[in-house]
Amino acid sequence: MSSRTTTAVVAGAAVAGLVAYAVYFDYKRRNDAEFRKKLRKEKKRVDKSIASSSAAPSAVSVDSLREALERVKKEEVPITPAERENYFMSQVAMGEQLALQGPDFQLPAALSFYRALRVYPSPVELMVIYEKTVPEPIFKMVIQMTNLDVRAGRRQRHLRRSGIKSQIPGQTPRHHNGSVGIVRGPYPHVCPLLTSSYLCCHLTSICSNTLSFFCSVYIFSTKAELCVGYYNYFPPKSTGVEIRTEDTPEGPRKYVAVIKDFKKEQSVNHEHPIVTALDADIQSAGTHCSHCLRLIESSISIKSPSDPLSSTYCSKACQLLSKSQSHNLLFTTERPLPAEIPMDPPTPETLEERRKAQAAFVSYLQKEGKAGPLLVARFVARQIAFETLKLMPGYTGKHEEQHFTDSEGEEYMLADHMERLRYIEADLPNEEAPLLAKVLGSAVADLDKFMTDEHMTQLRGKITYNAYGVCFSEGRDDKPAPTQRPEDVEKTRTSYGTSRQTGSAFYTLSSYLTHSCRPSAHPSFSSGTAQIHIIADQDLKKGDEVTVAFVDVTQHEGESDVECRRRRRIELARGWKFACTCQRCSEEAKTESNEVATQKDETNL
Repeated sequence: MSSRTTTAVVAGAAVAGLVAYAVYFDYKRRNDAEFRKKLRKEKKRVDKSIASSSAAPSAVSVDSLREALERVKKEEVPITPAERENYFMSQVAMGEQLALQGPDFQLPAALSFYRALRVYPSPVELMVIYEKTVPEPIFKMVIQMTNLDVRAGRRQRHLRRSGIKSQIPGQTPRHHNGSVGIVRGPYPHVCPLLTSSYLCCHLTSICSNTLSFFCSVYIFSTKAELCVGYYNYFPPKSTGVEIRTEDTPEGPRKYVAVIKDFKKEQSVNHEHPIVTALDADIQSAGTHCSHCLRLIESSISIKSPSDPLSSTYCSKACQLLSKSQSHNLLFTTERPLPAEIPMDPPTPETLEERRKAQAAFVSYLQKEGKAGPLLVARFVARQIAFETLKLMPGYTGKHEEQHFTDSEGEEYMLADHMERLRYIEADLPNEEAPLLAKVLGSAVADLDKFMTDEHMTQLRGKITYNAYGVCFSEGRDDKPAPTQRPEDVEKTRTSYGTSRQTGSAFYTLSSYLTHSCRPSAHPSFSSGTAQIHIIADQDLKKGDEVTVAFVDVTQHEGESDVECRRRRRIELARGWKFACTCQRCSEEAKTESNEVATQKDETNL
């Protein structure tokens, strides 16, 4: 009997048993008065115990947790599906029993829940269940142990990069203590990671502890108080700013504050984008670099005749960066993964399937004429390329010249940066996610299974909310007039208006800048590329917030104060779905009805 058949039989038996027990339980509850009485007494006892457990402060030190974790990691982990299922059920049951015994049994209970987590097929899913059902002090211990395990895994990866060869993809990974790791999915050397909002794809070979890899993203996407020091490492101190959290009636608000004084017109910080996309008419014209968005002369432009996007580059360096970050995976039939990663050689049939998938996606991009789908596709591709690169032998952590703002000292994935950003709900055409999924799946087997409608929607929502419009000087005036309804027109953060931009770009740090109709800074693209510079519009003292204008906030000729306020607030409501409450809007509100202020804040964090 195959392992898949065994798993199916075991799962079927388990489900049948649960159904039978549920029927028996419901019958006894309805017809047996003594049984109902026992249930009420048991419920009171459990509620009392859980309340006591939750109220009692945890006195378990980090050292104690680390010591307990090391003991657990030395324990043998069951190998067969049946053994794992029995082990999981027994550990969860033990954890539940220990949780009822009071504060003295919190650590043993947490260890049991953690043991169950080690063998569960979907640790992220189980963490969500734990968060809702396990007493908070015990759940926090599980989180702490997972964090300690993640950090240990990072140290192991660092040692491996220093000289130990990577695990050969396709082999069963083993922890340093010899216990078997968790391998998921039909494609052995690609390990899919799904968080609550989007796709992250990674290679199994980069992680000596697959559980740590899965759970690390859960940690970074859970509640702020459970995040493991992310904002201690991002942004780097060298940027001159930090991200702070402020409690407001609507909930916590994150903002960027300077950590030293800046003079007016001084550059606060600068960064390269994660991904970029030219406006559709400029992409077709071939007048700007498809990677850095620089204006180029036709005599020195670099093109590829077989490129379905008709991309143009200003230099060989930009072309190579584009290919390695996303273009090879999305728009060529070249090898999508580095040579160090074994792959089955493509057949003529698979190459043709890949070409057709790319052609269909490009056709969709040209029909829509929006940057959003292309930015998402390039983000997913760069995510794969970036995480793959970090695991290659000899990787030192040094970044290429054009690199986005990353964390300092600790390793975080692009997924960690993306997960924390504010977003809006995007309403996408039905064919968008399947088209991108087909491109991914035709390049690397099974990648298509993870680009679902939900993930595509949430990725689009994050990029839509945070993308900047790249405008050189004061922007252009030859962009074709939109044919969509005003509320459907794609918008980006630019004080000159989206109609004047050359393209769109998505950044890590600059995404945290908040809007103000009286901003303290403005974005500049003085380098002639998509590299963004945040320039102070006034003297900034240490601790001051850095704000920018998402829309054109200048009062146009012949426009009254009321008309100006209404115009910019309508644009904000259409593009970012919130009503501005900045000081300028509050002051001007005294002379205008609260018509636009009724816009409900539909952004999410």
